[in-house]
Amino acid sequence: MSRPAQEILHNTFGFDQFRDSQEAIINQLIEGGDVMVLMPTGGGKSLCYQIPAIARNGVGIVISPLIALMQNQVHALQQVGVRAAFLNSSLDYQETQAIERQLFNAELDLLYIAPERLMNPRMLNMMSRLNIALFAIDEAHCVS
Repeated sequence: MSRPAQEILHNTFGFDQFRDSQEAIINQLIEGGDVMVLMPTGGGKSLCYQIPAIARNGVGIVISPLIALMQNQVHALQQVGVRAAFLNSSLDYQETQAIERQLFNAELDLLYIAPERLMNPRMLNMMSRLNIALFAIDEAHCVS
C-alpha cells in the first residue's frame, strides 16, 4: 500500500486499517487503473474512490444521482478536512460560480455532480480543462 493512502486512511478518516479488498482497489486506482466495485451498503465503497482522489493530483469527479447523498457525503468530507463540493440543482448561480472558481484554482479534491450535468455542454467543456484525478460513478444502479 502506498504510504500516502495509509496516511490518508488514518489521519483523515481515522481508521487504522483497510477492510477486505479496499487496499487492492485503492492501489489500482492510485496507479491509474480502472476498477468496478460492488459492495454492500456500509462496506466502504466510498473510501475506495475518496482516498485515491485525495492522494492523486487533480480533482476526483464523482457522479452521484441522489442530491441528499451528495450533500451528506460532501458535508462528512468537509468535516474531516477534505476539500469537497457538489454541483446540482439545489445551488443558486452564485454558489455554482464559487464552486467553479474553486475547481479552476485547484482548491477541490472531490467534486460530486448529478448525472444530468454530463449532458450539459458547458459542464463537459469545463471538465475538459480540469486535471481529473479519477472519475467515479456512485450508486450506479440508480443511473439510467
